[in-house]
Amino acid sequence: MQPRNMSMSGVVDLAAVKAAGEAKAKAEQTRAEAARQGGPAAVPPSALVIDVDEAGFERDVLQRSAEVPVVLDFWAEWCEPCKQLSPLLERLAVEYNGRFLLAKIDVDANQMLMQQFGIQGIPAVFAVVAGQALPLFQGAVPEAQIRETLDQLIQIGEERFGLTGIVVDASGAGPDGGTAAAAQPVGPYDALLEAAMSALDAGDLAGAVQAYKNVLADDPAHPEAKLGLAQAELLARVQDLDPAAVRKAAADGPADVTAQIAAADLDLVGGHVQDAFGRLVETVRRTVGEDRDAARLRLLELFEVIGADDPRVTAARQALARVLF
Repeated sequence: MQPRNMSMSGVVDLAAVKAAGEAKAKAEQTRAEAARQGGPAAVPPSALVIDVDEAGFERDVLQRSAEVPVVLDFWAEWCEPCKQLSPLLERLAVEYNGRFLLAKIDVDANQMLMQQFGIQGIPAVFAVVAGQALPLFQGAVPEAQIRETLDQLIQIGEERFGLTGIVVDASGAGPDGGTAAAAQPVGPYDALLEAAMSALDAGDLAGAVQAYKNVLADDPAHPEAKLGLAQAELLARVQDLDPAAVRKAAADGPADVTAQIAAADLDLVGGHVQDAFGRLVETVRRTVGEDRDAARLRLLELFEVIGADDPRVTAARQALARVLF
């Protein structure tokens, strides 16, 4: 089956994508404006990575976790994998611009904290969100996996606990003593975004994908382009599928992760959003290892198609958190 002119009218239209992106941008502007008007004090990027000991744990971790997710990096000087992971986490803390705080804990100097968290080996990474501890991962894992874990952690903090993060002073000195440049969109991108929408309407999925990627090459966080790209890539994935064959494979093989992922894509394109999300949450629940990661990552991609503000995404993220944590 090769439909020529597919649309997403049953899922989310491009006007909704644009509105969601504008709402998100407006929320960020409001947060920054509140800081300028006497809200939470802005901090320099260097303050996003801190060293924590047992004496300061309550102040620096538990209390701060009421405003921002705190990621705990348990490390030691003699630990070789730590020398790979810790610099990566420090870089990501600055890149995420206040969405989480990185707290580094030297286990040799803080044995009690190591025991309290039940750590058997290092590096070990935990998070504390609104006073609640969550295990994240152990060992030097790939950067892509770390980013996915952080994205989900931040989303949980926002949706469950209303954590808005730390306001970062873009003019302050960075960890290397330099000056951090303000992250400003490079636009405008009206022509590229219009071209992408026209390509989608014409069924030119490759053209739409490329147009959105052109925007994201200059502005990786552009909300409308991110959502539009997720939509176009979904359509590209399903355009050559035989729906009947996919659904039969999924029904015959509940443990077939590839079949469940393909069926979830079809569910979403057909407007059955909750069915798609529920199918993948259940797949994550009953799988392990690479299969679990594949289902989880596809679910996160489908969240991008619908948009973070949609209540169905909120509910599915909570369900995913329950099966993961």
